[in-house]
Amino acid sequence: MKQLIISAGLLLFSLQAALSQEPINCKPVHLACDHLVAPLGVDNSTPRLSWQLRDKRQGARQTAYQIIVGNDSLEVVNNQGKIWDSGKQHSEQMLVTYAGKELHPFTKYYWKVRAWDKDWVVVSSCVSTFETGMMKMSNWQGAWIGDGRDIHYRPAPYFRKVFEANKKIKSARAYIAVAGLYELYINGEKIGNHRLDPLYTRFDRRNFYVTYDVTSQLKEGRNAIGVLLGNGWYNHQSMGVWDFHRAPWRNRPTFCMDLRITYKDGTVEVIPTERDWKTSSGALVFNSIYTAEHYDARLEQKGWNMVDFDDSKWNGVGYRAVPSQNVVSQQVQPIRAVDTLTVKSWKQLNDTTYVFDFGQNMAGVTHIKVAGEAGTVIRMKHGERLYENGKVNTSNIDVYHRPVDNSDPFQTDILVLSGKEEDEFVARFNYKGFRYVEVTSSKPITLNEKSLTAYFVHSDVEKIGKVTASNEIINKLCKASDNSYLSNLMGYPTDCPQREKNGWTGDGHFAIETALYNFDGITVYEKWLADHRDEQQPNGVLPDIIPTGGWGYGTDNGLDWTSTIAIIPWNIYLFYGDSKLLVDCYDNIKRYVDYVDRIAPNGLTSWGRGDWVPVKSHSNKELTSSVYFYVDTKILANAAKLLGKTEDYKYYTALAEKIRNAVNDKFLNRETGIYGSGVQTEQSVPLQWDIVPKELKRKVARNLAKQVEAAGFHLDVGVLGAKAILNALSENGEAETAYKLAVQNSYPSWGEWVVNGATTLLENWDLKATRDISDNHMMFGEIGGWFYKGIGGIFPDPEYPGFKHILLRPNFPAELDKFEAKHQSPYGEIRSAWERKGKQIVCHVTVPANSTATFYAPNNVKGERMTHLEAGEHILKFTQ
Repeated sequence: MKQLIISAGLLLFSLQAALSQEPINCKPVHLACDHLVAPLGVDNSTPRLSWQLRDKRQGARQTAYQIIVGNDSLEVVNNQGKIWDSGKQHSEQMLVTYAGKELHPFTKYYWKVRAWDKDWVVVSSCVSTFETGMMKMSNWQGAWIGDGRDIHYRPAPYFRKVFEANKKIKSARAYIAVAGLYELYINGEKIGNHRLDPLYTRFDRRNFYVTYDVTSQLKEGRNAIGVLLGNGWYNHQSMGVWDFHRAPWRNRPTFCMDLRITYKDGTVEVIPTERDWKTSSGALVFNSIYTAEHYDARLEQKGWNMVDFDDSKWNGVGYRAVPSQNVVSQQVQPIRAVDTLTVKSWKQLNDTTYVFDFGQNMAGVTHIKVAGEAGTVIRMKHGERLYENGKVNTSNIDVYHRPVDNSDPFQTDILVLSGKEEDEFVARFNYKGFRYVEVTSSKPITLNEKSLTAYFVHSDVEKIGKVTASNEIINKLCKASDNSYLSNLMGYPTDCPQREKNGWTGDGHFAIETALYNFDGITVYEKWLADHRDEQQPNGVLPDIIPTGGWGYGTDNGLDWTSTIAIIPWNIYLFYGDSKLLVDCYDNIKRYVDYVDRIAPNGLTSWGRGDWVPVKSHSNKELTSSVYFYVDTKILANAAKLLGKTEDYKYYTALAEKIRNAVNDKFLNRETGIYGSGVQTEQSVPLQWDIVPKELKRKVARNLAKQVEAAGFHLDVGVLGAKAILNALSENGEAETAYKLAVQNSYPSWGEWVVNGATTLLENWDLKATRDISDNHMMFGEIGGWFYKGIGGIFPDPEYPGFKHILLRPNFPAELDKFEAKHQSPYGEIRSAWERKGKQIVCHVTVPANSTATFYAPNNVKGERMTHLEAGEHILKFTQ
C-alpha cells in the first residue's frame, strides 16, 4: 500500500516537472489554506488561499495570478480547474478568498497557483490540498456519550469499541469532538501528536472537533478504537480563586466521534459513537489541567485499546446532551511537545528525595522511568525556584490554589508503582510551569540523570523572526522573551503557565507585536478572538480573562485590558494583510466602543486596571484608560473606512478626535510638554498611541528622555508603560535613550533579569518581590518586539499591510556595533542588518519578492535621508 502511495506521488511529481517548462529562478511556494498547510477538516465555505513568490532577482514581483481548484490532482496539474478557475487576474495579490463552486463536506480539493513574474513569464506552483470536514452540525452521525459518572468522580473514563471492516480500505478519517480533553487510539496506536486537544473554548457556546487521517492505522477485518477522556477546563475539580469549578458548562467529560471509512469499491461506512461502546475506569485516577495528574500503575489495563482485550467487565455508556449547538473544526496550530530537554544537573538529598534541574524555565510535562516496590508512592513536585536547602519552592506560584484537603497538591504528579517492572509516567491532560522537579518517594528508590525527561509543551507555531546583536543582553532577552511567549501559548495566550493559566486580555495585547514579529500565530489569535465574541455581553462588556467560567466581569475589566477586541484584529491586519478578523470582530468592536461612549460621554474614562505592577510611581488611570478609548475608537474608524462603512467612518473619526482633545485638554500642559504628573508612563503612553499634538511630540519625548536619564536609564513603569516607553522614545527622536534603557542590566530593568540567570520574563521588576512573582510571564513582553522596531526599524505600512510595502526606520545606537533582524513576512524574508566599520555604518537590507520598502535613515548619520527599495538585496552606507 505504501509503495503504491509513493509511486503515485512520484508520478505526480514527474508529471508536474514535465509539464512545467519554466525558469527555476521564480516559483509560487508555501501554499496555505486559511494559513495552514494542507489542512484536514476545513469547515469554512470560503477559505483563504495564500502563497509566496520565491524569486531572488532584483525587482521580483507578481504581475498576475491564476488559481486552479479541482477534485482530480492530474487535472489540476494540467491547469484544469473544474471546481474553480479564477482566470488570469492582473494583480499582485497573494491572499485570495475562494470564490468557486460550493464546497462539499468530506471532500479533498487539489489546488495550485500560476503566477506571472516581473517579465510576464508564467510559472506554476506544486499542487497543494485542503480537505473539508463536517461543514455543518447535521452531518454528524455519532451520538455524544459518557460514562454516567458525576463531576466529582476522579478517575478518568476509558472507552472502547471493536468493529469489522470487511472490504479493502481506500482512506479513513476520524472526526472527534470532545468536551474536555482526549487521547484517541486505533488498534493500540495513539493517533496524532497533539496534546491538550481540543483547545479550550467557552464550552457551552462553542466546541471543537479534530480531524485525523487514520488510513494507515486501520486494517481489513477487526479493529479497535480507544478513547481516554480528561477533564481539562470542562470539569475543573481543583479549587482555585478563579471559580472554574463553578463554570456554567461544568460536567463530566463527553465526546462524539465519526470514523468515516471509504472503501476501494467506492462505498462509505461510518462507525459512530453509540450505546454499543463500552467504558471503564483505569490507572489515571485523577487529572487536573490546573494542578497535576495521579496515576496508579497497579490499575493499568494492558491492551485496553486492542481488539482482543477482554472487556466483559466493562460497563455500557449513556447518551449525553450536546454541550453546545456550535461544534466546529479546530483549524488552529495544535499544541505539541515541541522540545525535549534533558537534566542539566541533579542532587540526591537522601534515599527518597532527588532534585532535578532542567536549566530552563518552561511550560510542559516530565516523563519519569522508575522501578520500585508495588504501592510505592512517587511525588514529582514542579517549581521555578529552590529553597536554600535545595528542595523545590512553589510558594511564589501556589498562592491562588485553594485545596480542600491534601489530596491535590499543586504542580505535583503522583505515581503509584506497579512493582512488576520499570514504570513510566507522563501527564496527559495537564501542563506545568517549572525548571526544577523534586522527586520524593514513600520508600527508597534509585534515580539518575536519565530517569527524568522534560517536554516543552506549547502551541506549535512557526518561528518566523530572529534578532542577533553584538550586545549579549539583547540576545538573552530575545531568547527569554521567546521562551515566555511559547510557555504562555496554549491555544490562547496566557499570563503564566503555573499559578493562573488564564487568558488575561491585557497580557495578550501588550505582547501582540512581540508575538507577530517572532511567530506565525494568526490561527491562535483568530481562535482567541472568537472566544472574545463568545464571551462578550450584549452591552459590549468583556471579561478580562478569556475564556472564563464567570470570573472577570468585575469593576476593573476595562479599556487598558479588554482592548484586545480591537488591538489584536488590527495588528493581524497590519502583519498579514488579512482583514477577515477585522470583519469578524467589527460589530463587537463597535458594541464595545459604544458602551464606553455611553458611560463616558465627555470622552474620558477611568475604566481599567491602570499601570499594573509599577516600580514605584503611579499613573493617572483616567489618562491611560482614556488613551486606550481613543486607540479602540481610532481602530474602529480605520476598519469602517477599510470595509466601506462611510457613516461609521465619519462618526467614529469624530469621536476619536473628541477623545483625543479631551485627554489633551485635561492632562497636557502645552507650555511644559508634560502629561499629568510627568512620570514615565504618563509621558510615554500618549506618545506611543499618537495622542500628542504633532508640534509637541519632540518636547514631550524630550521630557520623557530626561525622566529616564534622571533615573539612571532605569524603568519606573508598570505594564502600560512597559508597552509604550521604548517606542515612545525611539519613534520620537530619542533612540539612544531607548537603547540604554532596553539594555540596562541593573534594577529595575529587563536586562537585570537575564544577567541574573532568568531564562524567561518575570511578573515583577524586583527579583526579590514578595507578591506578583511568577518567573514566567508575558505582561512585560514588549521588549521582544521592540528590537525589530527600535533598532532594526521594520514596520508594516498601514496603507499597504502585510508588509506589501515595508517601512524601514532603523536606529544605530552609539554603544552597539552590530545588529540583525529577520522576519518572515507573508511575502518572504525581510532582513534589516547593519554593522559599524570605523566611522561608517553598512546596512544590508533584503526586501522579499512582490514587496517594496522605503528606507529612512536616522538623523544622527550622514547619507541619503530616504531611499525607495525594490525587491532584492541592497547595501546602504552611512557615516556617523
